[in-house]
Parts: sequence; C-alpha cells; structure tokens
Amino acid sequence: MADTVLYEVSDGLATITLNRPEAMNALNIETKVALRDAVRSAAADGGVRAVLLTAAGDRAFCVGQDLKEHIGLLAADRETGSGETMSTVREHYNPIVRALADAEKPVVAAVNGVAAGAGLGFALAADYRIVADTAAFNTSFAGVALTADSGISWTLPRVVGPGRAADLLLFPRSIPAQEAYELGIATRVVPAAELRAEAERTARALAEGPTVAYAALKEAMAYGLTHSLAETLEKEDELQSQAGSSEDHAIAVRAFVEKRKPKYLGR
Repeated sequence: MADTVLYEVSDGLATITLNRPEAMNALNIETKVALRDAVRSAAADGGVRAVLLTAAGDRAFCVGQDLKEHIGLLAADRETGSGETMSTVREHYNPIVRALADAEKPVVAAVNGVAAGAGLGFALAADYRIVADTAAFNTSFAGVALTADSGISWTLPRVVGPGRAADLLLFPRSIPAQEAYELGIATRVVPAAELRAEAERTARALAEGPTVAYAALKEAMAYGLTHSLAETLEKEDELQSQAGSSEDHAIAVRAFVEKRKPKYLGR
C-alpha cells in the first residue's frame, strides 16, 4: 500500500490515515487507489470491529481531487479524446464511499482540518464525525464547474435538508466547525488539540461494542431512508431476529442481570 495512505489494525480498530499533509491530503491517483484498497480491507476483515478515518497534519482532512494532477490528465484527455479522467468517480470515489457506508461495522471520521469536495463526501459517508474546532467544510464542486460526487448528492440533503443542501452546493463556501455542528454535518466538535485522542477513544469504544447490533443499526437506518414505514418495520423484525441470536446479545443480557459491564466478542 502506498505511503500516501497509512493502514493499521490494533485490537479490532482499523485506523486509516490520509498521509499527504504537504498537499492538504489532496487525492491524486496513487492516494485514491490506496484509500480504496484500505477501506475495502477494513470492511472485509472480520477481525476489524470499527474503523477510524483521519488525516495527517493540522491544515486539512482532505481537500478533494488533486487539481495539479487533474489539469494534466484533462490535457491528456483532450489530446487522445479518451475522456478517461472522470472515470475516477466510478473507479475510486464510488467504491470508497460504498465501502465506508456499507461496512458492517461503525466508521468514525476524525476531521482535523478542511474537508472539501470528495473529502466532505468521505466524512459524510462515515457514521460518526468528530471535528476539530478549527476545521471547516466546503462542497467545492460548483466552484470548479463540476457536479457533486462521492455520494454528496445523497448524503448532504439527508443530513442538512434539501434546501440547505442546494444552497451549499450552488454557492460553495467555507462552513466552520460550529456551523457544521448546528447543520448536523459534525456529530461533535472538540478542541483541535484533543481531536485525535477523543476520536481514538470513541472508535475504540465502538470496536469493543456489539458489532452485530451496530451493523444491524446501520442497515436499518439506510433502509428506512428509502422505504415505507410498513417495509421498515418488517426490516426491523428481520434484523432484530439476527441481533437477538448473536452471542453479544446473550452476553449483554447476562451482564445486565449480574449488574456488571459486558465484554462483547463482536459476534
């Protein structure tokens, strides 16, 4: 795996770190491939029970596409007529977002700085966003004459509402951390100096939790967004049966009766 993305697994927690701080963690091809592979690995690894997505440096979480590389690729497209440059959405961005959102384990994003374009999309694909008080968000796309990608046309309206999403997409601007919290983009805002420690505490707590139940909760919420109440009730019945037959449920019930903290196995 390229060193533009660092990947580490410890005690059930996979930590994925974007590692191009000198470029504000912009996404060149090497980084996109490495991030896609890292997220897929974390999602598929049965030993991983939670994922922490973060970035190196204190200026940026991820500013989206590396435009310095992008301009050269566009020029090559014009010469060859291939149009291959924008295939990055299909080949990189879509798989990254799907792996984050569909992972059968909780994903925490620790947003240490600017999250723009695809960087915002990756953060919104996480289940829980802990944000430094110095961080900011920006949709960015219209500012470079592009439409939304990285799932933002789906996630952003569901987080902030269609009207606010239209405003933020049509008129890109910097959204400071506190406003992001008020809009629902940030789950929690913490002092920048405390971000990494707080994000790790949160992610490790989730890695020690009832993994089967967390996966069911993610599936139920995603299902409920696009189905009727009657259909969602049926889905809840199906998923509750699965969670109720898990070892972790039995462990939790015994611990409750015995008035002690449960130690979950993640199955």
